[in-house]
Amino acid sequence: MGAPSLLAWPALLVLLLSSPCARGGEGQLTDGFTAVELSEAQFKVQKPYDVPLPERYELTADGVRRMWVYAADKPITTAHPGGPRTEIKIEAMHASCLVYSSGVWQFEGYGYVPSGTSGASVMQIFGAAEHATTLMLHVYDGRLTYYHHDAVAGGKGVVDAAIYDRWFRLNVVHDVAASNVTVFVDGQHRLTAPGRGGDAHYFKFGVYGQSRNGMSCRMESRWKDVKVFTKCS
Repeated sequence: MGAPSLLAWPALLVLLLSSPCARGGEGQLTDGFTAVELSEAQFKVQKPYDVPLPERYELTADGVRRMWVYAADKPITTAHPGGPRTEIKIEAMHASCLVYSSGVWQFEGYGYVPSGTSGASVMQIFGAAEHATTLMLHVYDGRLTYYHHDAVAGGKGVVDAAIYDRWFRLNVVHDVAASNVTVFVDGQHRLTAPGRGGDAHYFKFGVYGQSRNGMSCRMESRWKDVKVFTKCS
């Protein structure tokens, strides 16, 4: 067979650029993992206790989970000291044990943060030995950050410098035995951070105002195609 003609090269280039490798390894991050089957009942919405669910949460016909909250909103219960939030906790139910203490667990989802949202957490791994969480991803003025830090040991704390007004694919891998968390945005490695111990972890996503770090008046995030994967460490 002869070499491709000059006319064939544009089509070949398009094929190469559209491959998973060219897109930053889409699909490869979950290789070796097993998908956890999730029911709708396991997506537990937490919202201000004094407002109806439709005033802070919407599940659209095409599967987008839209969550918003206001800086002046109440916490999720009268006894809860936390700040305003509309978040989804991925709960454990029967065979799908999503409160974990060992193994390697991965969160995958497509997120969207509209411009104007600032001072809010949009994803977290709950549970740690001496803290409430092992990981929180905050948004400040269009930047996705590791907690509220600009830098952490071994790398920068800015996970993505331009997160507003676009759909992004977020993968977060928690290796309990190795005590580390790795964050990928659109298939690209952006952060590796140390674990924080603890023996009960689960994933949350949505919007959670950070009262000490300059909340905007209104905060929102949207999510779709959220999945959880696991494997033995």
